[in-house]
Parts: sequence; structure tokens; C-alpha cells
Amino acid sequence: MKKLLFAITGYEYLAEKVLALGHCERGEIEVSYFTDGERYQRILSNVEGREVLLIGGTVNDSATLELYDLASSLVSYGADSLTLVIPYFGYSTMERAVKPGEIVTAKTRARLLSAIPKSNRGNKVMLFDLHSEGIQYYFEQDLYPVHVYCKDIVIEAATRYGGDNFVIASTDAGRAKWVESLANDMGVNAAFILKRRLKGDQTEVSAINADVAGKTVIIYDDMIRSGGSIVNAALTYKNAGAGNIYVITTHGLFVNDGIGKLKACGAIKKLICTDTHVNCKDLEGDDFVEVRTVAGLICG
Repeated sequence: MKKLLFAITGYEYLAEKVLALGHCERGEIEVSYFTDGERYQRILSNVEGREVLLIGGTVNDSATLELYDLASSLVSYGADSLTLVIPYFGYSTMERAVKPGEIVTAKTRARLLSAIPKSNRGNKVMLFDLHSEGIQYYFEQDLYPVHVYCKDIVIEAATRYGGDNFVIASTDAGRAKWVESLANDMGVNAAFILKRRLKGDQTEVSAINADVAGKTVIIYDDMIRSGGSIVNAALTYKNAGAGNIYVITTHGLFVNDGIGKLKACGAIKKLICTDTHVNCKDLEGDDFVEVRTVAGLICG
């Protein structure tokens, strides 16, 4: 029997792509809202004794609670096993406290989801290209975390656009370890930007660790929010003599006209992202952007 697939409202687009692969059966739910804004949900499919997948990113507080409410009820109504599929785990940059009194929201969200009742065969959560490796260890009790790497998607895109002579690059030394891993897998050189802090949040580029002159540069970052770091990196590599510059990211949020900023800088030839974040739906028909799906990693 096929697994039964559900999705919260914002992730129906990704559920459709997973269903198209033919390995899962659609789970039906009814969602509406009361006049005061409260959400009403009703599970229409019989889930008793079934293996259940539930797709939902924690892109905001409302989506997180929708995911939690639905997941808890699927178990209560008899799901034999439950796999939470969280393509984008929100608040992942708040994985530790830097200033006294800061709330580590990544941890509190993980604890919330860990409170979902345990199904007969246990609960699992799939997390994609986490901003910090340690986040998966915030999940508690019987919720088993699985960190899914989108490396194959990134490598295929980099190889397609990079040609025979490219460098895989990061925005700064902070992401150098992950970029170096990609470079080793592809047999190419890795580059990252060395920065020197001036004062406050002001920095200046002090060096680039690799020769990029005349070469295609593929910049990878796990997440792009407003695009400022990517623009600065692209301009730095271009000023160092790079040829075509492409950008690959797993999680494309593109807030505050992030796409417009990437286009306007004039240094980036194309942007490739996955469909882990709901904002990817706004990118359809944009020739500057190529969206690749993670559906095959969910239920391939």
C-alpha cells in the first residue's frame, strides 16, 4: 500500500510534485477559517494503520502551528507511522544565543514539534540542508531527525552551468567547509572571500583565497534572504576577473526584492534554487531563475 501524503496549505505545490512521481497517495483535508481568524482543519482520509507523510515548512509561526496541529491529529486518528517533511526549517539562523537573553528559536521550534504524539511505529522528521548541522540534535523524545542533503541537485546544476573550467565559491569563510566538500566531490577548486571587520557590522574584503580570473564562478549558499551577501560576493569575484557568475542556493526566500537586487547588480548570469520555500512559487516565468524540485528526495 502506498504512503498517504498530506501537506499544509502553503506546501500543496510541493505535494503535487511528489504525487506526480506515483509513489504516494493523496491525503485529503479540509481547511477553512472562522471570522476571528482561527483555523479549522478536518482530516477527510482514513489514516488508521497507514504510513503517513506530512509536508510543511516552518516558514512562519502560522505555518508551524498548522503543521503541529495536523501532525498531532494524524497520530491521534491512528496513523501507523508519521514522517514530517520540513523542506525549509525556519529560524535556522537563530540556532544559538550570541547576546545575553536571546531566545534560541530553532531549539524552541524543535521542542514544539518533538511534542507531537508518537505514532505506533514512531515519528521521523526530514530536514533539508540545514543552516547549522547542530539543529537536528535539538529534536527530542521519540522524534527521529534525518538531515537530507541536496548535494546531488547542487552538483548537477553546477556541472551543467560551470562547463569544464569553473570554481565553486562561497560568500565568505563561514560557508567554506560546505563549499569545499562540494568542490572535492566535483574535483574543482574552491574559493572563498576573506573579510576584515572594520567596526560594528562594517567589513572590507581583504583577499580571495583562489585565482578566479577568466573562470566561471559558481557561488553556493544554503540560504538567500535579501541577497545582500550574494551581491557583494558576486561583485568581489567579478572585480577579481571572474568570467560568468552563477548562483546556486537551496532555500530561496528572496525577501525585500531579493531577486531584483541580484538582477540589478549586473554580475550574476543566472540563479538556480530549489522549491523548498514557498516563495519559489513567485518565480515562475522568470528567465533569470531556474527552480529545481526536491520532490525526488522526499518520495522518489
